[in-house]
Amino acid sequence: MSDSFLFHDPFAEYLGSWSLGINVYSVLFRILLVVVLASIIGCERSSKRHSAGLRTFIIVSMASAVSSMIDVCIISVVKTGLPIISAASVVSIAMISGNSILFSSRSQIKGLTTSAGLWGCGIIGLSAGAGLYTITLISFVSLICCISQLPFVESILKDRSNHFEVHLELKNTYNLQDFVTTIRKLGLKIDDIESNPAYLNSGLSVYSVSITISQRDFKKYKKHSDIIEALRSLDYIHYIEEMS
Repeated sequence: MSDSFLFHDPFAEYLGSWSLGINVYSVLFRILLVVVLASIIGCERSSKRHSAGLRTFIIVSMASAVSSMIDVCIISVVKTGLPIISAASVVSIAMISGNSILFSSRSQIKGLTTSAGLWGCGIIGLSAGAGLYTITLISFVSLICCISQLPFVESILKDRSNHFEVHLELKNTYNLQDFVTTIRKLGLKIDDIESNPAYLNSGLSVYSVSITISQRDFKKYKKHSDIIEALRSLDYIHYIEEMS
């Protein structure tokens, strides 16, 4: 293969030739590297009380790194072949990540970001195990920035959107018509109303309501939180919140 197609890792070149191959020192360094990086991501998730925490991120990342190193050893001995163990690791990580996604009683999806972060952390582990240190570090910085910083940007974009969805708990089924009337008076449009069966025996009438802000002037001066706060003051509403 031409040198133009080979990746020259500047970080590996800085560390020295020992970091390029599979030896005791490089194995220890790669495992230590993924443990440190996964710990940082895991701590961020644990601090926000998400389903997959510190230990989960470390174990997944470390197992991925080991899988990658085993594949490197096998391919170097056989001189050909495919990274089968790494491929199996990716599938396993995807299955583990999927199990961290939960559906709450309020029809909200929980743990999606944690699931994606866990999968991404596993890929970073594979990269580190293959000795691609520069790719590993760049990917880690990108991942931790996405997980920790983008929620603020997302909240701004959501609050400026013309569409939002609320979890609505009414004291009585008959109050639904009153709620619809109030929404229309506020210049809003109801796109969909779905009854939530999880609260069937609670004595409350619970719905998931999709709302569109149809008046331009109303959107200019009102945020979603302002609209929900105004609706919360209605006597027949037991509880209302925006769904993420």
